[in-house]
Amino acid sequence: MKVIQLLPELNSGGVERGTLDVSNHLGRLGHESVVLSNGGRMVELVHAGGGRSIQLPIHLKRPSALLLIPQLRRIFRDERPDLVHARSRLPAWLTWLAWSGLDRRTRPRFLTTFHGFYSVNAYSRIMTRGERVIAVSESIRDFMMRRFRLPSERIVVIHRGVDPEQFRRGYSPSSDWLAKWRAEHPYLEGEHLLLLPGRLTRMKGQEDLVDLIASLRRRGIPAHGMMVGEIVEAKRRFVDELKQRARDRGVGEFIHLTGHRADVRDIMSVSRIVLSLSRDPEAFGRVSLEALCLGRPVIATDHGGVAEQMRLIEPRGLVPCGSPEELLRRTIEFLESPPSPGPIPAQFTLSHMLDSTMGVYDSLMRAGR
Repeated sequence: MKVIQLLPELNSGGVERGTLDVSNHLGRLGHESVVLSNGGRMVELVHAGGGRSIQLPIHLKRPSALLLIPQLRRIFRDERPDLVHARSRLPAWLTWLAWSGLDRRTRPRFLTTFHGFYSVNAYSRIMTRGERVIAVSESIRDFMMRRFRLPSERIVVIHRGVDPEQFRRGYSPSSDWLAKWRAEHPYLEGEHLLLLPGRLTRMKGQEDLVDLIASLRRRGIPAHGMMVGEIVEAKRRFVDELKQRARDRGVGEFIHLTGHRADVRDIMSVSRIVLSLSRDPEAFGRVSLEALCLGRPVIATDHGGVAEQMRLIEPRGLVPCGSPEELLRRTIEFLESPPSPGPIPAQFTLSHMLDSTMGVYDSLMRAGR
């Protein structure tokens, strides 16, 4: 089997992580994997897993992107993949327009993965045009059926998955990492570290973390808030607003923005609580699941794919979105009496995600055109 996966870039995020996981799994099984994107820091991980990378600027949302269609069509003809798997809207449009011009009898099978609560419009509708459409959670499946009128028989729910060996309960960082961490952050000694992983954007709830830390410090609770996630140039103004918000509330020295880190697992393992405070529903939310897998207490807003996880693993950690009082109350409760999350259900494991994805690939290969 030869598969080409297409996405905008390979830097960080759930879409990127899932693409890499599938690419590496294809390589382990002896299949051929190609990842087509604008490139990024994870390209070398694709190569390390036995995959190949083709780089095209399929991330640029501008009319000139249409000029890539003939080039994509040539790539499909030259590479002769069995399947093309689009994971984002612009790459899906370019893929579909290139794929539609190929011979129906010999062209690869076309599938998509619906990774988000997209705007309901013609631009987003391309994600429903796959011969199979993978939904990353039950919430996304219901959203597609309700808002895009997509028949249930074309949808396959495959939750994103975590490797329970890599994120094993009781995991502890190396002594070298701990020594370096303490040297970098001596102010955290004897303090409660509240971690909010995720890219810097208003929807992720970083402003709510600032307000939470301010409320805790006013009550004499020694809490520090840390935001770990990539800071892109387009969000610099938001970052400045966050810092000003922290200063205005008197907690500027207790809020820390680290930017991108490759050691999020280690940081989660030394955090008192991991937070998922998205104001808009998350399609899935892999980081919260990783924290639960590590056995760390998680507090999350009660909607979307994260709520699906929490209801099965740690329902006490769910709080209503937009309720700072309930968030504060639950945080204090978890600091005083940390809960121990339940076991991770099989459908949230990496092996289940990969096996299910291979099952979709196999069934589509066997299906009539």
